[in-house]
Amino acid sequence: MYSNVVDLPGAERAPRSPHAPRVLIYSHDTFGLGHIRRCRAIANALIASYPHISVIIVSGSSVISSFQFGDGVDYVRIPGIEKQPDGSYQPHHLNLDLDDTVRLRTELIKQTVLTFDPDVVIVDKEPVGLRGEMKPALDILRRRGARIVLGLRDVLDEPAAVLEEWTASGALDALETLYDDIFVYGLESVYEPLAGLPNPERFADKIRYLGYLKRAVPSPMPPNRYPRITKQPFILVTPGGGGDGAGVIDWVISAYETDPTIELPALIVFGPFMSREKRKDFAERITRNPKLEGLGFEPRLELLMNRAHCVVAMGGYNTFCEVLSFDKPALIVPRMHPRLEQAIRASRADELKLIDMLLDPTQAGDGERDPAVMAAALHALPKRPPPSQAFVPSLLDGLPALCRALASDLAAPVRGRALAALQS
Repeated sequence: MYSNVVDLPGAERAPRSPHAPRVLIYSHDTFGLGHIRRCRAIANALIASYPHISVIIVSGSSVISSFQFGDGVDYVRIPGIEKQPDGSYQPHHLNLDLDDTVRLRTELIKQTVLTFDPDVVIVDKEPVGLRGEMKPALDILRRRGARIVLGLRDVLDEPAAVLEEWTASGALDALETLYDDIFVYGLESVYEPLAGLPNPERFADKIRYLGYLKRAVPSPMPPNRYPRITKQPFILVTPGGGGDGAGVIDWVISAYETDPTIELPALIVFGPFMSREKRKDFAERITRNPKLEGLGFEPRLELLMNRAHCVVAMGGYNTFCEVLSFDKPALIVPRMHPRLEQAIRASRADELKLIDMLLDPTQAGDGERDPAVMAAALHALPKRPPPSQAFVPSLLDGLPALCRALASDLAAPVRGRALAALQS
């Protein structure tokens, strides 16, 4: 079983230096929790390996302040943009049109790059940023000699969709002309996210598969009151951010309403982006069932996952990494719209016997959700072997591999450009 090392230890802070290496991580964070949680894990791992460096995360996440970061990590919050159900985007809070909001974000990113002057830049998932907002900053970074890294989750979408999207955005040219490295946070034997792109030889030598990003148990912040249900073996039900997870929660609640013989109780965490109306309806149903308990938003969800016996979740990258990290038997009910990312990941993981997958028939176009089908899956789940029994080599090596890959830029106490200036 994988060890669960508590992150953010209270180690003595490294001495501050204006000449130490600097890292900027860009996360467009249009909706949900996935991107910011991935970037947080990377930032904290880099600081743990190189305590003298500074890391800034540029993010549009509205909940970034809820997360813990290690000493040496801070963030710049840019105006949020929200993905709509049809895949389009709109400003989250501002009464501006989308173009004005993107222009504002672009300028804030550019000014952060000019002032912070990073030595390494890690761009999360979007090669030119949301609607090209990173392009001006990337041009500046290229001229300044920064190392520019594209960080990709294991699955982006079906190959045809990635090709169409990246051709339209100019991302394909950016892979060849702007990026020094392409780090995939997964294994080539599991999935190749760029396999469907044309002329892959243009950037093939830049691709490095690191492994999945292992998560640690965060230090609890007092007061640390766990729900009653967690004092016994329980099933953790999490739809991630919750904005598109109502179907999974409804299916689980319906299963418990239909079949009172389901052995383990369930703790359902709604997530911060679930609508107030849905949350209220679910909370009322949960109150009427003695085997269910609900919780709103828990930024340290790892604490609950580590305590849970097993997990029911959607198929997002971060939840998948947590399932692997804490070695929990898991039932994944992937989202299938507007991207097939979660379904592709869940299908491959099911084939490798890492998890069990259950498709939502309302998303697959196969009719209505049957509570009895979910109840049967919940009966079987506690008996499922944990992911470690699948014996996939190097599965969770992503964070140490990332730190090793950047050692030449971050290990020295003085960054290359600062050293050259001091010696001149």
